[in-house]
Amino acid sequence: MKKIIIAIVAVVAMSTVASAQISTLGVRGAFGSGAGAELSAQWGLGGNRLETDLGWVGGPNWSYINLSGIYQWTGEISGPFGWFAGIGANLGLYGGNNADYNGFGLGLAAQAGLEFNFSFPLQLTLDVRPSWGFIGHSGFGWGAALGVRYRF
Repeated sequence: MKKIIIAIVAVVAMSTVASAQISTLGVRGAFGSGAGAELSAQWGLGGNRLETDLGWVGGPNWSYINLSGIYQWTGEISGPFGWFAGIGANLGLYGGNNADYNGFGLGLAAQAGLEFNFSFPLQLTLDVRPSWGFIGHSGFGWGAALGVRYRF
């Protein structure tokens, strides 16, 4: 329990210390190693940003409540089309029929994707997020997601 509290405090502190302004708020629908949904926010950091996601991902015999923070570098492709790529951390709680999937998990994640920013305050994204767990359930996983966010 102590590890969970420390990890949550670290992610929240990282968001707060950045002194960032929220720039988008929405949802991500994930699929890949599992399927699920996340509440998603992006925080502007100059030309780059921090994406934080809180959600649930599950498979046939397991589920995972997930909190992630990904620092993203961003760029423009053409007009409203852009790209982003970043690295960060995932943490959460696993539960399932298999004892290997019960308890706290912590890992690293990368993310790369494309975005489209409409002329009105709506953003669509498509991304992939490979991850590697090293505390709790260890191993490689991946996910892809379609995101829909309101831009402030």
